[in-house]
Amino acid sequence: MSKTMLTKRKTTSSSAHRDTRKTRKWSARVTQTSDAMDLRKNVFRLSDPKKIARSVKRSAQQSNRRKGTPYQSAMSMLNFYINRAGKNLTPAKKEKLEKAKEELKVLFHRTDD
Repeated sequence: MSKTMLTKRKTTSSSAHRDTRKTRKWSARVTQTSDAMDLRKNVFRLSDPKKIARSVKRSAQQSNRRKGTPYQSAMSMLNFYINRAGKNLTPAKKEKLEKAKEELKVLFHRTDD
């Protein structure tokens, strides 16, 4: 291979890497700058799925910036966090958040509210 080809490959690779770095943090940017509802700080770190669900529900109901129903907004926020955390989420934490989603369904579909 010629030196020119090696240089070109390296440039292409560096350019692709630079583009990847810019797009890799999209979820952090969305979390910080979007008009999504405001959540209690560290709500997803709570140990009890019921507390997580209640807090997310409360935030969704109080929000004036949501586009859908409170239920849709709350469930979307939980799903967004689970998807954003991705492979860095331990199985135990993922299970806790999945239980919070189930609890959220129960909270929103009660007839006594």
